[in-house]
Amino acid sequence: MKPNPLIPLSTKPDYERCIDRIEAWFHQSVIDRPPVRFYKHNAQFEAGEPLDRTRWASLEDRWFDTGYQIESFEQSIACKVFHGETFPVFSPNLGPSVYSAFYAGDIEFDEVTSWFHPVLESPDDLSVLQNDPFQNRFFRKIEEMTREALARSGGRYWVGYTDLHPSLDCIAAWRGVDGLCMDMAMQPEKLQPLVDLSIRDFHRIFDHFDAMLREEGHPSATWMNIPCAGKFHIPSCDFSTMISNAHFEEFSLPQLRHELLGMDRCVYHLDGKGVARHLDTILAQPEIQAIQWVQGVGTDWPILQWVPLIRRVLEAGKSIIVDLQLSELEEFMSRTSPEGVFLCIGVPEGSEKAVLNKLEGWK
Repeated sequence: MKPNPLIPLSTKPDYERCIDRIEAWFHQSVIDRPPVRFYKHNAQFEAGEPLDRTRWASLEDRWFDTGYQIESFEQSIACKVFHGETFPVFSPNLGPSVYSAFYAGDIEFDEVTSWFHPVLESPDDLSVLQNDPFQNRFFRKIEEMTREALARSGGRYWVGYTDLHPSLDCIAAWRGVDGLCMDMAMQPEKLQPLVDLSIRDFHRIFDHFDAMLREEGHPSATWMNIPCAGKFHIPSCDFSTMISNAHFEEFSLPQLRHELLGMDRCVYHLDGKGVARHLDTILAQPEIQAIQWVQGVGTDWPILQWVPLIRRVLEAGKSIIVDLQLSELEEFMSRTSPEGVFLCIGVPEGSEKAVLNKLEGWK
């Protein structure tokens, strides 16, 4: 079925031009300037309003308060101007391991994130995970948040799907990082049923939420806030920072290829130099159009030390998302070309237009 046209955004009147820039970026082309997202908006989206402890008996009650989550987001975008390729997107969120929790276990909520505690003592008995994720309370809450946000958005913002992590990151949540590492080292032959289970329902779950968004004319988008008229996915495997190339190709690559099936646009979330040891394998996947490079903190800054890696990605025919400070922009522009580069920049309020003008001169 042909997707409905995207609903216009009253808060982002230039959204069509911005989506054109993003589509050109996927093809390592530039219309007038490379796309840029000013991430100070994203921080406001995530934080919402300060916690009023008197309103809820527990942090879980606050996270499960659908009305509050949506109202808090709406408050965060009120009277904001969305410069460049920064979009108002509400993505229902119960934390990074919600996909794992769709099957079993519980989530411990903090003020700004949540934690999942392992549910498997060994890979021998998977009975605790043999549940229909569509009947899970966390799944139903994400579905409720999605439905209510779609009903309230009214052209002020788009609604995205929640953060979905199948594959080894899901297994690491179920089994625990230490347990999964030991399994790989001591009894890898027992992991295949767990591997299969972690990816079994991914497309069923993704397509369920994708259909909800498409029916209302919303693009495919999630926490990265990059809208796509087709199906957009952000594959990742943060756990792979701990494993060899051989283990990555044995355990992660088959699941990655399954995740990529049927997707129109994929940006691989490359979380740090440990994961980057698998970059050649990732770049070899034709269904991946771009890499989000997350260089880490501390000595992994500044971004300029990673220019060789950025060039490696671009020379492989993939586009890249780069996070940098405003003070790094001039030198970064002098050492790279704009084709295939999507910038995420933190700037003081009011300086966005100057940055956009500068980027229009980047050749």
